[in-house]
Amino acid sequence: MKQHHDSTTEQPVLLDIRGLTTAFARQSGGAGGATVARAVDTVSVSVRQGETLAVVGESGCGKTVLALSVLGLIPDPPGRVIEGEALYRGRDLLSMSEADLQGVRGNHIAMIFQEPMTSLNPVFRVGEQIAEGYRLHKKASRAEAAQRAVEMLGLVGIPNPAARAQSYPHELSGGMRQRVMIAMALANDPDLIFADEPTTALDVTIQAQILDLMRRLQAEKGSGIMLITHDLGVVAETAQRVAVMYAGQVVEEAPVAELFSAPAHPYTQGLLASVPRLGVKRVLAPIPGMVPGIFDLPSGCRFRPRCAKAFARCEEAPPLFTAAPGHSSRCWLCESAQQGAA
Repeated sequence: MKQHHDSTTEQPVLLDIRGLTTAFARQSGGAGGATVARAVDTVSVSVRQGETLAVVGESGCGKTVLALSVLGLIPDPPGRVIEGEALYRGRDLLSMSEADLQGVRGNHIAMIFQEPMTSLNPVFRVGEQIAEGYRLHKKASRAEAAQRAVEMLGLVGIPNPAARAQSYPHELSGGMRQRVMIAMALANDPDLIFADEPTTALDVTIQAQILDLMRRLQAEKGSGIMLITHDLGVVAETAQRVAVMYAGQVVEEAPVAELFSAPAHPYTQGLLASVPRLGVKRVLAPIPGMVPGIFDLPSGCRFRPRCAKAFARCEEAPPLFTAAPGHSSRCWLCESAQQGAA
């Protein structure tokens, strides 16, 4: 496992998300449950320059909604950011005008979306699609932007980039399309990158190449990365810190090595117990039950119905406790650890 988390702790904070809450209204008059639900509920995390923060959790836990909220990309209706701040270099992205936000988005902050076929325009050549954002933000000429597109395709490891720039998305493999998405996101040298499951549905070899590429570019440019993933192997290989999300809340945050060696929250312990390890013979223990729907959240601790360690106090919603320096957990079992450290 590659660990290099100490060097980034002195770096300035690029993005400071404070108490971010995004709510969605139920569109149909469905029976029972809430009519407004918090898909992201008072989430506070930060990303430093040169650091990768992994946001981990099962599908539907709010990881992608968190990133889209920060970038002003939540469709309204039905969704809306209802409280909190997202400070990028001290400026609150959530209170910016759309025009100001467009100047930041794609230029200083970029997002690599999960599914390239829905994010790439099928009727434009991939080179044109990379060049468009560069022309818009850098006020470059057509020729300069076309040259930049070819340069970026080469940088992300696409062979014969000048010829590939003339291809349409459907003419490329899934791995190549994903690389085009990364080239597009990185063309303007952003200093903050949201990467939403950037290696999902790619074979292991391509996956490793793309993660290596992101690490290399980060080392060269000092970018901060928020990596959204459910793959703990990718986290161990790539990130310095991890925030674990469950049902819209951050339930644990810690440096990578500490999270893997001493997970404090029962949900994180369950996630790690369900991951197969090479050379280790053991029975994998799946977490029972399902992530609750955002309109049907349980009272108290949201993980309580699935937790083998639940006790009477879990009927109350726990705050984030300090489990160790730089390590927090939203679990009543950590209350005594925090009192002991006080």
